[in-house]
Amino acid sequence: MFRATLKSLLARKVRLILSGLAVVLGVMFVSGAFVLTDTLGRSFDAIFADAYEGVDVNVAAKPKIDVGETDGMPVVPEPVPAATLDRVRAVPGVAEATGVVGVDGARLIGSNGKVVASFGPPQLGENWTGESDLVRLREGRAPQADDEIVINRALATAGKVKVGDRVGVLTLRPKQEFTIVGVFGYSGDRDSIGGANEIMFTTPVAQKLMLGAPDTFSNISVTAADGVSDEALRDAVAAAVGAGFEVKTGAQLSEDAAAGMKEALSFFNRILLGFAAVALLVGTFLILNTFSIIVAQRTRELALMRAVGASGRQIIGSVVLEAVAVGLVASVLGLGAGIGIGALLAYLFSTFAGGLTLAGIGVPLSAVIGAFAVGLVITVVAALLPALRASRIPPIAAMQDVATPDRPLTKITVAGAVVTAVGGALLALGLTGNAGGSTLATILGGVLFAFIGVALLTPLISRPVVSLLGAIFAWSVPGKLGRLNSGRNPRRTAITAAALMVGIALVTGVTVILDSAKSSIGGLAQDSLKAELVIAGAQSGPRPPSFDPAVLEKAAAIPGVRLVDGEYGDLAMVGGERTWVAASSDVAALRQIFGAEPTAGDIDRLAPDAMLVSSDTATARGLSVGSKVPVQTSRGEARTYTVTGIYASSQLTNPVVLPAEAARDFTIPQPIQGFIQLAPGTRVADVQPQIEALLADSPEVSVADREAFIEQQTGQLDGLLTMIQILLALAIVIAVLGIINTLALSVLERTRELGLLRAIGLRRAQTMRMITVEAVVISVFGALLGVVVGAGLGAAVVEALRDEGITDLVLPWTQMGIFLGLAAIVGVVAAALPAVRAARINVLGAIAHD
Repeated sequence: MFRATLKSLLARKVRLILSGLAVVLGVMFVSGAFVLTDTLGRSFDAIFADAYEGVDVNVAAKPKIDVGETDGMPVVPEPVPAATLDRVRAVPGVAEATGVVGVDGARLIGSNGKVVASFGPPQLGENWTGESDLVRLREGRAPQADDEIVINRALATAGKVKVGDRVGVLTLRPKQEFTIVGVFGYSGDRDSIGGANEIMFTTPVAQKLMLGAPDTFSNISVTAADGVSDEALRDAVAAAVGAGFEVKTGAQLSEDAAAGMKEALSFFNRILLGFAAVALLVGTFLILNTFSIIVAQRTRELALMRAVGASGRQIIGSVVLEAVAVGLVASVLGLGAGIGIGALLAYLFSTFAGGLTLAGIGVPLSAVIGAFAVGLVITVVAALLPALRASRIPPIAAMQDVATPDRPLTKITVAGAVVTAVGGALLALGLTGNAGGSTLATILGGVLFAFIGVALLTPLISRPVVSLLGAIFAWSVPGKLGRLNSGRNPRRTAITAAALMVGIALVTGVTVILDSAKSSIGGLAQDSLKAELVIAGAQSGPRPPSFDPAVLEKAAAIPGVRLVDGEYGDLAMVGGERTWVAASSDVAALRQIFGAEPTAGDIDRLAPDAMLVSSDTATARGLSVGSKVPVQTSRGEARTYTVTGIYASSQLTNPVVLPAEAARDFTIPQPIQGFIQLAPGTRVADVQPQIEALLADSPEVSVADREAFIEQQTGQLDGLLTMIQILLALAIVIAVLGIINTLALSVLERTRELGLLRAIGLRRAQTMRMITVEAVVISVFGALLGVVVGAGLGAAVVEALRDEGITDLVLPWTQMGIFLGLAAIVGVVAAALPAVRAARINVLGAIAHD
């Protein structure tokens, strides 16, 4: 039986290659994700090990706010007083203790007048503490005067600046001018560590600009005396400085920093694995169809095996063994491709991140296990149903000229109806608000069940819909034949179309959701934002762009300007909970510009010890006018504010508004947005150039009219949509392979039929048109299903997100039409090879084919 299976497999190499490709592509995604995260993880391990190479023990104050990697704000270190440095130096076992200033947020203005951007790595402002084994000056000298700086080689190259240049630097304070007196690098001829841009000032200037307080440091770096272990010194220093500080060894710091980056990478890894799961789901349809057709074609062969004594179990084992062989080969090829893709993505990531030094490409055990587990399991599971079908072939079939009859659709139709009904019930429960506190989860569950139910009902739907679509081509004999062929086996047509449906449905659904979000945000801004001009910048890293507060005062003095409001933002602890807060330069202007309506108290003024909250926040936290709420911002001490006003919640306003004075203790003590309302009759074109002139020293931001600002904010969703479409394109590629595979196997299955058609006068060109029509009908059917299902499920999700501010439902008619048009083109392309093969069939040989 094993030899027979092996010969059967080798005799069908070509027809199994396409199904194997689907597994290869899915496995490639899975193994590539593990290779990528492993490579980047080891790269960050090496980077942080280098960064803390000369640190035996580090002392830092505990931060007031715990800021995560994805919170959209840089970490603000709590300043360490200089007196603490003296205490550390007095600890027995300390050979040297150095006060260090190192804070993210120093941005250099390059030779082109723009801020040197960083897409991930920090932009550090530090104090120069001298050369070491790690840091070496390559040009110039150390900074000595208050207006002198040194920068690392990577920043000098990116900004196209050199020693002697006068440059602008943005920090906690607005732009200040400095002279570059030195350029430094790192051991190993490296221009940076981890792609970070670094600017080093004299210690007093670094303290003032990066920490906002003299005689303070962000941390203290300690070197142990000879014979003193790092752990022993850590414990001694911790006892000396007290409980308000975090004291760690250099090894601990390196591990903690790397762990934070790996947590962010794990999120990215889960996204890649999610898209791999979609690709493998589509691949399952392809493999199922391939083995189903092969079993149908081998009916007489399998019946002969049963007749000479093969048991049903042996027949199952034969088909499963073929699947294992295909899965093993595909897993090996997919793992190899995944290693290549992982290496490529790691290279692109390092380039995008500003020259991250990559560790050697490795293949973790998880990639190998994942590749073979996924490849084998998916292939074997997809082959089980055809294997069971093969085991039920009666021996009598060997003596008959049989064609596998199309089985009734009753069972699969009932199953599809039940699953669809469950999905509909869950959707109804969620959309009517009767799901308790799990509305979104209920709706998403309904979406999943409805998706599966439609896939099961596809065979029932296929015959009438395919017949209707095929009518478009029925004006010619090849068209009529192609129409009949596409509907002759509903199961096969449904499985082939379902693979394409999955990819198209996901793309359509995501497009519906994101387009609806764009429309809702844009409409809300148009209705609620009563400012003709907005000062803002695009955020490319953890730090949002900011500008000089003096711009607001100067803008208010421009003729034709009616109201000006500057918005500060930060992450704070409000009543013990992490909350985004805002501070407004003019709350009366804020109310008019955003159309905020009071629900209690006074929201037109704000005393230094008062705060405003949204109605949603007040309800959730049980607050009312007069409530006392403790607030801890990123800097300074905690303060208690009194709620003096509550305003109607809006998606455009923050849940908490503090007085302008509170912004001094924010992570970024400068406004990050400015809103300008013009007097009636004033033209935007007359005021906008004057505002632009005021922003000459704030190159991170620009002024735009309301429409351009809304387009800038919603345009970020376009980039997200493009990325999702690119990743889901893999699933569509696999679906196209499925169409090619089905047609190729169908041509083999219908060899005699094609020969007879040729014999009675069907020309080669007509044969090719017949196969092409069949492919186009199946492809358009799958795309049509995908568009309808995707639009419906996308609409359900939009309805579920209504309370989150997505109130508009937008159906992307243009994109859906494009999908259908592309599906027709895909059908033509997929039919090319099978059609050529069908046209080249030898007529006499085909008629005699058994």
